[in-house]
Order: sequence, then structure tokens, then C-alpha cells
Amino acid sequence: MSDTRKRTRKRFGGHAHKRHKGSRELEVGAQGVLVTCNMNERKCTSEAYSLLNEYADALYGPEQSTDCLSEDEEGDEDAEAALKKEVCQIQSSMKTRQQRFSAVDSGANNVVFIRTHGVDPEELVHHILSDLHRTKKRKSRVILRMLPVSGTCRAFPEDMEKFLSGYLERWFKAPLRVTYQICFKARNSSHSKRDDVIKAVAGLVDKMNPLHKVDLSNPELSIIIEIIKSVCCVSVVSDYMLFRKYNLQEVAKEPANQTQEQEVAKEPANQSAANQTQAAAEGGDGGKEAEPE
Repeated sequence: MSDTRKRTRKRFGGHAHKRHKGSRELEVGAQGVLVTCNMNERKCTSEAYSLLNEYADALYGPEQSTDCLSEDEEGDEDAEAALKKEVCQIQSSMKTRQQRFSAVDSGANNVVFIRTHGVDPEELVHHILSDLHRTKKRKSRVILRMLPVSGTCRAFPEDMEKFLSGYLERWFKAPLRVTYQICFKARNSSHSKRDDVIKAVAGLVDKMNPLHKVDLSNPELSIIIEIIKSVCCVSVVSDYMLFRKYNLQEVAKEPANQTQEQEVAKEPANQSAANQTQAAAEGGDGGKEAEPE
């Protein structure tokens, strides 16, 4: 009787809480898009695939495959060969999309990570938000935000400092001079405290050029730092405030009060790096799940 119970428990999910060996997870070295939602992660993943594929095809063109019959063979193919070719093309199309975008376990609820291959996440996500902002077309129902991730490292102070000191040079190394903000959020992690991370990153930017200025209302660049468990996801984006913190729902809405938005955008950008501890656009480091933003 006991053996039967053990076999039944094992077969029908007695150990379902354990992660399957070899499952794909967010890891250091990944590039992609962090997508947040309010529940329904499966629908969120489906919408993310649809959006990313639509705009990637428009921006980069559909990825070509050479696995099927060549043009020279097309003229001599019979019905069976034509059927095989059609099946090959369908399989090739599916394979292409899986290679360009692949979902991995993010490590947090209400967060989906779509890993990209051969695609610039920052360019692609900015292209999507630009189109939604221009057309005001709502193309998703459950997706809240899409944040590009162009770099990842271990979420420990020494690892983050080493990675960011080189990563940020592209945007902040002298003689470049910009206004910026730092947006920080941590999920299921206690490795780094928000204020400590923001001070450290602001210090790195200041070392590259002390003429950079912090602007919390209308910065030219926003440094996005998203920590999930022990992985730190990083990107530097433009138009972050214009595109409503990269919120797909909000960016497609017509402004309720254009005058009020313009007045907010005119606030002075003369804060020093010492005040950057207030620069987090989102919540803190307590491991809370994604919420409507």
C-alpha cells in the first residue's frame, strides 16, 4: 500500500514544487526584455511574443532560412516535394521565432523575461513605444511595462560596480554631457539596498564626467536597474518619462491635461548627484510583485 501511494504521489505531482532539471532561467549574460503584468503570465508571454515579432520583423526584416529547397529545385518538385517544402517552411518559421525570442523563468511573479538573440533590446523596445505613442493604438491587454535589458551581472555590490563602470561609458564618458536619472527596483532580493545602489551608480557617472546633471522630471537618459534574486538587469533608455515609464497601457492613452504635463517638464534640472537617492522611479527592495504602474 505504501509503495502504491509513493508511485501515485510521484506520478501526479507530489513533487511539483521542485523545479525541473534543466529548466531555463534568467542568468548572468542574458539580453532581452523584462515584461511586467497583473497576473496571467501566460497571456502576457503570448502578447509579448506577438508584439516583439511584429516590430522586429518591421525593424530588422524576417529572419531568412536556407534549410528548405533551393530555387533551382523548385521547378522540378512534385506534389510530395511541395508538401515537404511547405512543412519545412512552417517549421523553419517557428524555429526562427524561437531563436529570435525565447521566454525564460524570470524568478519573480508577474514578471516575464523574453531573451533576445540577434536583436538590440533597447532599440526594439524604444521602436515599439514610439509607435504606440504616435498612433495611440492599444496593442496589449495584460502587459503593463516593457523594459529592455542589454546587460546583466551578479546582484552584489562588487560585481555591479565592476560591470557598470565599463557598461555606462557608452553614454556617460567625457566629453558626453547629459541629464539623467536612476530607476531602481528589486524583487525577491536582499543583496542590495536601493539607496546604496543609487549612490554607487551616481558616483560612477560623476567620475566619468562631473558635468552630468540629475533630472528627475525630464531626463535625457534613464539608467534602469532591475534586480531579480541574484541577477541585476541593466539598460540605459531615452524618453522614459515621455513614454510613461515604458508603460504600454499609459503611453497609448491621450493626455488628459497637456498643459499640466508641459509644466511638469519645465521643472529645473539642477540637482546634484548627492540628491540622486531620491531618483528611483519605482518601489524599493522588499521583493514585492509587479503592480499597476
